[in-house]
Amino acid sequence: MIAAQAKLVYQLNKYYTERCQARKAAIAKTIREVCKVVSDVLKEVEVQEPRFISSLSEIDARYEGLEVISPTEFEVVLYLNQMGVFNFVDDGSLPGCAVLKLSDGRKRSMSLWVEFITASGYLSARKIRSRFQTLVAQAVDKCSYRDVVKMIADTSEVKLRIRERYVVQITPAFKCTGIWPRSAAQWPMPHIPWPGPNRVAEVKAEGFNLLSKECYSLTGKQSSAESDAWVLQFGEAENRLLVGGGRLETKFSLAAAAGAMERGARGHPALRSGHTPAPAPPLRPQPLHPRLSSTSLLWSHPSAFHSADPGSPGRTGLARGATLSFPKQPGARV
Repeated sequence: MIAAQAKLVYQLNKYYTERCQARKAAIAKTIREVCKVVSDVLKEVEVQEPRFISSLSEIDARYEGLEVISPTEFEVVLYLNQMGVFNFVDDGSLPGCAVLKLSDGRKRSMSLWVEFITASGYLSARKIRSRFQTLVAQAVDKCSYRDVVKMIADTSEVKLRIRERYVVQITPAFKCTGIWPRSAAQWPMPHIPWPGPNRVAEVKAEGFNLLSKECYSLTGKQSSAESDAWVLQFGEAENRLLVGGGRLETKFSLAAAAGAMERGARGHPALRSGHTPAPAPPLRPQPLHPRLSSTSLLWSHPSAFHSADPGSPGRTGLARGATLSFPKQPGARV
């Protein structure tokens, strides 16, 4: 019996040494290589345009701002500095999105991003992304890794191909902390014991991101407000929910939210359009409902939580046009 156990332990240790550790080392090497190239490109961007400052940094052997989508796909979130006060408009008319609008037209010249503000007073996600894409294209030609990195054409997103193997999307974003969008006000469901009040408070304090990227629910729409909209993303909130082995509880919470969304979405034109969110990245809880993507938890379709009448009772959360400022936070440029 002891000999059998010793043999099993030996085989397990051998497998871990030869397979697991080797795979872990290979993944770490890939991430370092990708981040080294992206950092070099972003340094060139910063030289051209100081407003786009790289926020990709290594902390405790982890790269803050990097998300691994697959073994060959990565996304880097570039947090932008922000000046001036905008209204955060989150009324459910743009599923999964919100817009930023100047609170006072006289403050236009005070904004760091004045040339990206539309005539209607919106801070345009599309214009910022377009400008950033031009800067990255120029930086790729000048950086020290220009022989192994190239821009991917035929897309409005900023995507790099590294060594013909890895694809990295760089997404400009604003980090919003200390505020919670009205479209997520129904979370958590009142009759579900998990997560507890303390964890909910932590998640809401963590806030969310506003990403300048294509939104699947707005594909094919041409109005200016929609093209200027920012995509709501709750990655940090999701990570905090998954801390401490809460993955199973997260799935139960999402399942209940999915049922509520389905009941609330019946007859809603925004959800009859056949929109299906992009599949969730690996190693994330899988979508429990065709209209619920784990990458945005239970808020893929914020309009599903609201009745058709904007003035109807029961609408909670931020008031329409609530003033939102972006204070600087330690460790992140906002």
